[in-house]
Amino acid sequence: MFQHADATALADELTELRRRLHRDPELGLDLPRTQGRVLEALEGLPLEITTGRGLTSVTAVLRGGRPGPAVLLRADMDALPVTEDTGLPYASENPGVMHACGHDLHTAGLVGAARLLAAHREELAGDVVFMFQPGEEGDGGARIMIEEGVLDAAGSRVVAAYGLHVFSTQVPKGIVATRPGTLLAASDTFDVTVTGRGGHGSMPHLTRDPVVAACDMVTALQTRIAREIDVHDPAVITVGVFHAGTARNVVPGTAEFSATVRTYSDAVRDQVQALVERTLRGVAAAHDVDVRVDYSRQYPATVNPPAEAAFALGTALDLFGPTRVFEAPRPVSGSEDFSFVLQQVPGAFLAVGACPPDRDPATAPVNHSPQAVYDDGVLPDQALLLATLAARRLALHRPGTAADPAAPGATALLPAPPATGTAAATTTAGEGA
Repeated sequence: MFQHADATALADELTELRRRLHRDPELGLDLPRTQGRVLEALEGLPLEITTGRGLTSVTAVLRGGRPGPAVLLRADMDALPVTEDTGLPYASENPGVMHACGHDLHTAGLVGAARLLAAHREELAGDVVFMFQPGEEGDGGARIMIEEGVLDAAGSRVVAAYGLHVFSTQVPKGIVATRPGTLLAASDTFDVTVTGRGGHGSMPHLTRDPVVAACDMVTALQTRIAREIDVHDPAVITVGVFHAGTARNVVPGTAEFSATVRTYSDAVRDQVQALVERTLRGVAAAHDVDVRVDYSRQYPATVNPPAEAAFALGTALDLFGPTRVFEAPRPVSGSEDFSFVLQQVPGAFLAVGACPPDRDPATAPVNHSPQAVYDDGVLPDQALLLATLAARRLALHRPGTAADPAAPGATALLPAPPATGTAAATTTAGEGA
């Protein structure tokens, strides 16, 4: 249905849009200027457009020329609280805010997919829902859009959903990867307050020192993870914040620390939460201090059904050839709130290499870095891949066609990962929480 030339013809337009978004990044769930630019870019296309109530999302529905179900394509639009240090002529003009994770490319690429699909609307055997989402970076925007009805925007529940993420490092520009099963980790957090009894640093025996207790808790957590969690279904706990005291010779009354947890299965996710709470309370009892644990489940693991992963890889293989597509050998420890979509409907999430050709993918700054740079040249490929996934998935539901997403273009044999890295296998970039 689509030719590479059709997507290439959009390159200048998509690059200009991406750079406008990059210059003016916005954070969280409220992205009014970004929303306005998306609406402007979609103007003139035969789309049914609605905007969010609890967030500045854009949902657009393209009605196909033939009857059929609906599929969903998604892009996230929010930036990060990062001060840009790239020296690009289109660098962020907003202090302390940067599109360091490539969501500006995702947004522009989805606009390109909408243009390609709209040009072939009469050939589509069903409808396409375009999901332009704020608040991926820790705010759970996908969950809010689901609550507001994005999965049913076409009038019935979409039968599949697809999204992708660009990477500034690890693999060369244009490499496409995903895997069946768990692709990205679940992300949870916990905040801990340890309360003891303060006093003078020269007389610790008259205090109940919360600092020593909290330090013991941090090391105990690492020990318990190593002893209780199966190494073949791992978990990672990272304490990134630790605060206590105001003077070197005073034992404070409280100590606080905060951590993030990554897991790859629901069973281990439950196990780690119980482990954390049990360990912290046990250490607190040993030190005769009080502890409060506020444990919060954030994003579930991003899981690709095997048939959908095979369909996505097969489609990419048909489009880009065997030197640019591979099946990732293991999950990524980053997280994504597209996981909420894949909990509701089948689909697949993919990784696309966007490392500039003048940089070494093995050493290029990672996603979320102030120096992260992405190559605009991947925008036509993003648009072509998303549009083709939608059109082919709809074609599976034509009368007399088996509705097996692995049927067209699926392959059991994929090339090994590129020597420079494994895009969807090693990097921790692209996480939302």
